[in-house]
Amino acid sequence: MTTMPFPARDYLPVLRELTDGFADVLRTADPAASVPDCGGWTLRDLGTHLGNVHRWATSVVISGESQRQSFDDGPGADLASWYADSAKQLLDALEAVSPEDRCWHFAGTEKVKAFWFRRQVHETAVHLADAHAAAGSSLALDPAVAADGVDEVFTALLPRVTRWYAPPPLAAPLTLRATDTGDAWTLHPGEPPALGPAAEAAATAEATAQDLLLRLWKRSGTPPRVTGSADVAQAFLDAPFTP
Repeated sequence: MTTMPFPARDYLPVLRELTDGFADVLRTADPAASVPDCGGWTLRDLGTHLGNVHRWATSVVISGESQRQSFDDGPGADLASWYADSAKQLLDALEAVSPEDRCWHFAGTEKVKAFWFRRQVHETAVHLADAHAAAGSSLALDPAVAADGVDEVFTALLPRVTRWYAPPPLAAPLTLRATDTGDAWTLHPGEPPALGPAAEAAATAEATAQDLLLRLWKRSGTPPRVTGSADVAQAFLDAPFTP
């Protein structure tokens, strides 16, 4: 079983590995390649987006305050180097701050800088999967990291889903289980649905932690195996609830 969330500073080597991997894809793949599941984006669009997310998060981490998102900044000709510099700015900022310090963020957890250590890991992990899909290569995330990403969706993002979408429908308790880590999450009906006791569920959806994470972020791939009420599981899993 995975202990989640990780201590904030334990995310830093994970973030460094993921951002290095993303820069490597940008260096080697066709920047005009289409990114599946990303609304017509090219790999260059994806790299520009993630680099600007890192720069925005850096400004929030340093100031502790909400900052205007400026995603119009272009990377110039050398996308990979510009992205790598964006990631370095973020890593340097996170290294320099105290995770316990107060800080604005948009999710449903304590308003401290620790949020950004975790959020940027999973932002990068999902987009690294996108980059590999565009490049025609595969990605294997650390199962514990992927399980923590699933947990972040349910503990940090789902409680604030109405910032982006209507609450996802859930007619009866639903359990999601990661087959490779043994972690499980039981969601109960509500506005929005929320984690609760591991009571008998109307449906169970099982997949690897990585496949669950990507399914929650509405990426295509191996669907979970559903037992019990398929209608309960599909109605929830098909609804949008991540930004």
